[in-house]
Amino acid sequence: MRLLLVIAVLALTGCSLFRKGDAEPLPVQPPGPTNPDVVATLGKDLDKTDHRVASALVAIERNADKPKVVVAESRLAQSYLPAPPESDVAFAMARATKADPVDYAKQMAFGRQLATSVTKAWEKLETQQAEALRVSQLKDARIVELTKEVERVKKDASAQTWTLVGAGLAVVGALTTAFMGPRIGLPLLLCGAFCGSVPFIIDSPYFEYIAAGTLLVCSGLGLWWLADKVRDSVNKPSDDVPPQA
Repeated sequence: MRLLLVIAVLALTGCSLFRKGDAEPLPVQPPGPTNPDVVATLGKDLDKTDHRVASALVAIERNADKPKVVVAESRLAQSYLPAPPESDVAFAMARATKADPVDYAKQMAFGRQLATSVTKAWEKLETQQAEALRVSQLKDARIVELTKEVERVKKDASAQTWTLVGAGLAVVGALTTAFMGPRIGLPLLLCGAFCGSVPFIIDSPYFEYIAAGTLLVCSGLGLWWLADKVRDSVNKPSDDVPPQA
């Protein structure tokens, strides 16, 4: 009986060691280049700024004979843009003072070329962002796959360990039963069967109830054993009482 109690307690302890808690979830990936909303929102804001500035310039051109409108629209267009450096302002003022059509044609060609380059760079950025998102999703899927594989290997290793322990106890129990009697061998055989079933018990949705029931049974057996020892010590005849004639 003592051996059965000890092995049952060890088995429950092993259950608690092999039944680990759920792994902490990976942190949520913050919005970045892999998030299409970031690039899309920024692109919409830049397009809105470009369109508002271009519209103000068209209004200036169509109202060139109205100085107040020209000044108001110019200030409105400037409100959508960062303040230019003084060197660029001086360059534009010199160009306006000179008012050379050739210079204006060169600057217009340069502006169209620059706008085309910016558009192509933006399209390339959107393509790279889509590819980065695809690769990031593949990495996340691989992490999930590897995590499941690690958990499966750990689970299989635990099951194999309990199976080997159960088989060992069964062999020892069989030999003990054959050479020392069933009183000692049968508890070992029962413990071997219990160890072999531990992996199935751990995976069971009723694990908590099984563990609680096992603890209650062991506690009951312990209390019964203790009460039996106390009763035997009370009923044991004292050595001081002389034998009756």
